[in-house]
Amino acid sequence: MRAWWAQTTSELRLTLRNGEQLLVGIIIPLVVLVFFSLVAIVPLPDGVTARVDVVAPGVLALAVMSSAMVSLGIGTGFERQYGVLKRLGATPLGRGRWLAAKVTSVLVLIAAQMAVLVPVALALGWDPTGPVLALVPALLAGAAAFAGIGLLMAGTLRGTLTLALANGLYLVFLLLGGMVFPLDELPSAVANVAQLLPPAALTGAVGDATGTSGAPGGATAWAVLVIWALGAPAVAAWRFRWE
Repeated sequence: MRAWWAQTTSELRLTLRNGEQLLVGIIIPLVVLVFFSLVAIVPLPDGVTARVDVVAPGVLALAVMSSAMVSLGIGTGFERQYGVLKRLGATPLGRGRWLAAKVTSVLVLIAAQMAVLVPVALALGWDPTGPVLALVPALLAGAAAFAGIGLLMAGTLRGTLTLALANGLYLVFLLLGGMVFPLDELPSAVANVAQLLPPAALTGAVGDATGTSGAPGGATAWAVLVIWALGAPAVAAWRFRWE
């Protein structure tokens, strides 16, 4: 227990010292939330009067993606490239407690992101109307899906390539996830593909839990999200190489 907690606090300290991870995890989602809630760039869906009601669910999904895929993937990728994972596996910490510490640190970071973003969204006029308690399983499923993608990259690619690919996917998912632009504003073929990807599924599930979002919700979004939440970590565990 002590080894797990010590590693968890170490992971959190390293993240807080890393300006790039704070930028991706907190600053960018916060800027996206404020900017797209106040600036009329795309039309609002029918029946929606407050732009923040569309933007907020997507930004919460963006925050989860930032911590669970980008930060986790890049950090783990460089730890693997520099041989840190190999050495940790041989210590009393072991691989199981190392993984538990990684998961715990990601969940703590997501909780911190929600503690910052939700009050700002409420101050901007966000009025959640859905079953808000459903937000918890949606965020946990999203974290599992994106963590699986991040660890798959980190466990199979060099750290530098993981860095490039994670940042590239971050941009693509931002544009195709219904996070700032509603999917119905995209070409139909692109929107149909986007609905099968985890960012749009998470945005839709968060939208179901809190109100309107830029991506379709309902049973389809939840089903896609659960498939990614189960499948991505399973593939990552199968393909992960510690050195």
